[in-house]
Amino acid sequence: MRSGDLLVHHPYHSFVGTVERFVRQAVTDPDVLAIKMTVYRTSDDSDLVPALIEAAERGKQAVCLVELKARFDERRNIGWARSLEEAGAHVVHGLPGLKTHAKALLVVRRERGGVRHYVHVGTGNYHAKTARLYEDFGLFTCDRELGADVAELFNSLTGAARSPEYRKAVIAPDHMRDWFVEEVERTIEAKQRGEEARIVLKMNALVDARCIRALYEASQAGVRVDLNVRGICCLRPGLEGISENITVVSVVGRFLEHSRVYGFHRGDARHYWLGSPDLMPRNLDTRVELLVPVDADPLRAQLEDTVERCLADDTFGWEMEPDGDWTRRRGGTHSAHRELMEAALERAASAE
Repeated sequence: MRSGDLLVHHPYHSFVGTVERFVRQAVTDPDVLAIKMTVYRTSDDSDLVPALIEAAERGKQAVCLVELKARFDERRNIGWARSLEEAGAHVVHGLPGLKTHAKALLVVRRERGGVRHYVHVGTGNYHAKTARLYEDFGLFTCDRELGADVAELFNSLTGAARSPEYRKAVIAPDHMRDWFVEEVERTIEAKQRGEEARIVLKMNALVDARCIRALYEASQAGVRVDLNVRGICCLRPGLEGISENITVVSVVGRFLEHSRVYGFHRGDARHYWLGSPDLMPRNLDTRVELLVPVDADPLRAQLEDTVERCLADDTFGWEMEPDGDWTRRRGGTHSAHRELMEAALERAASAE
């Protein structure tokens, strides 16, 4: 991580061999001072919460933000919270009236000249079982500004500080909707200057009215908008005078598409973010969500490649019609899941 950011893509990368290994190494490292994480959903066989318990027993600062109102997982989360508290970990349950849906891990390590923040931000839950079935991204980074942002987010959630001004991270409910609309407006302005302009989004649901209006405005300005929305989509593509430049594709195949990726192309620049939020009122107004930029060119290329494969999928891809109906694509020459599995097998073979 010190030599450069890393991007993992589950289930094509092992969750146990990346995220759980990261935490396990932090627990046994004598120079690690603190480990902090959010728990929205986690499995009984996950090593993450037991690792936090061991960290507390070793005298490290262990902080766990447990969301007690995670639907269907309330009982499990209460049990984990009690076990953590008994071990001496600092357990908090977030801010009143807000669910904490952000996916973040922070390791604070003592190093020459001070301390360094090691951060993981994901699009999915810290759940070992679903990580084998759900498609999700995770960013590992030592970026100082992102590290400071995640540290301040934890301070805010634990009541140690007021909500700060963030450097790079985008946080809901503070300002994510405004951030999204502003990014769309910047992309429209690029189109008006004669530059290449495109918006590429991948998410579980698109419901928020203001965000949908912004995408309609982008389409009417001539911006190409390509959406990969797995579930609910209240936007209607292909409407004359409203959304001719918008396509909506859903991929329903072997794995459940779960990642959230936000991409904006302006001229030669590519701007990509990943994180926990969908564009829904509940995510933008009543949940704590975290979105972070992916700055390294090779990692942005990986995100872009994955989204393009989903948009081109004619094996498990469905395309939304202007009336809201979905039509199954035919052809069978492209399958995002098959192509990404083949790439993962090639990586494994070359590593051996």
